[in-house]
Amino acid sequence: MDRLSNTIRPYAWGSTTAIPQLLGVEPSGEPQAEMWMGAHPGAPSRLERGPLNAVIDADPEAELGAEAVAKFGPRLPFLLKLLAAGAPLSLQVHPDLQQAKEGFADEEQRGVPIDAPHRNYKDANHKPELICALTPFDGLCGFRDPNEAAELLAGLGIDSLKPYADLLHAHPEEAALREVLTAILTADKHAMAATVGEATAAAERLGGAYTPYASIAHHYPGDPGVIAAMLLNYVRLQPGEALFLGAGVPHAYLNGLGVEIMANSDNVLRCGLTPKHVDVPELLRIVRFEATDPGVLRPEAGPDGEEVYETPIDEFRLSRYVLAEGSAASDLTARTPQILLCTAGEVRAGEFELAPGQSVFVPAGEKAQISGNGTIFRATVVA
Repeated sequence: MDRLSNTIRPYAWGSTTAIPQLLGVEPSGEPQAEMWMGAHPGAPSRLERGPLNAVIDADPEAELGAEAVAKFGPRLPFLLKLLAAGAPLSLQVHPDLQQAKEGFADEEQRGVPIDAPHRNYKDANHKPELICALTPFDGLCGFRDPNEAAELLAGLGIDSLKPYADLLHAHPEEAALREVLTAILTADKHAMAATVGEATAAAERLGGAYTPYASIAHHYPGDPGVIAAMLLNYVRLQPGEALFLGAGVPHAYLNGLGVEIMANSDNVLRCGLTPKHVDVPELLRIVRFEATDPGVLRPEAGPDGEEVYETPIDEFRLSRYVLAEGSAASDLTARTPQILLCTAGEVRAGEFELAPGQSVFVPAGEKAQISGNGTIFRATVVA
């Protein structure tokens, strides 16, 4: 078992206070958006033995176990994060595995540099993800019923939005959502900026269900993503609740602190709320145009106090333990690699005392016991 030293990413949307508060340190005044725990080459965790990706590369089977290597290859298949949103992240979708392989191969064949700002596919992997709230956490997840979206748009009382509301009422679900999102993203930029300005003023005046969109518009004035966001379900997670985001589901995180886990990929197609590249044709190929329930997840009780967040994919498995002082130690020894993250109280993991925000890497087969008075998240794979 190895203590991890992790990188904090200072993305502009990050909270200036949430991660420092969890770690018990003074804020620097700069945004601290994500703490990465894993072997992603962009910011690998460090062990005393070296960067985690290099440690794994040196002997994949010893670190990951033969079963995980056989199923996922010689790399840690997940990335664990603390995510602290102080402003909305970009409205985005992720490709499925086949789409990612095809998109990556196409851009490689066309010679698009891997670091080009207009590159869509940084790798050939899909990026399902799960966010579990540590504080009240606001997000957007999946399309609303088109009739509900039409009523929300019509309620603003803006003439330029009436055609979108009419389309949402007039077509079958898939066609309606596709046509309206396409129209929003391909509209004249100046005309759309004026519409967003009117919509922002109306949302601020009306409040209630419009409040989240007024807040989004404050961070991204004139962005067509403000209108696109109104097509999606608004969700507020309470601590311990989670969302699973599968391929093709449009989503955005708005505000709050959470534990996020995802397949080890950087593939993102953006719809708006961003100054970055938006590839509308490719985005429309990836998005699943269907109304969905956000599907708020709550942990399911497992053996020995483990609470599991069930998802339909194998690259990651997230669970948590809420430990009480004096209770028997829990044995987490497994044939798969694990990262253990403390988020509250004080937890002993093997020989290490963990405070909130501290974590360890447990190689496959290594003995792992936890005890103490606090909360620990366990990230591993299904092999």
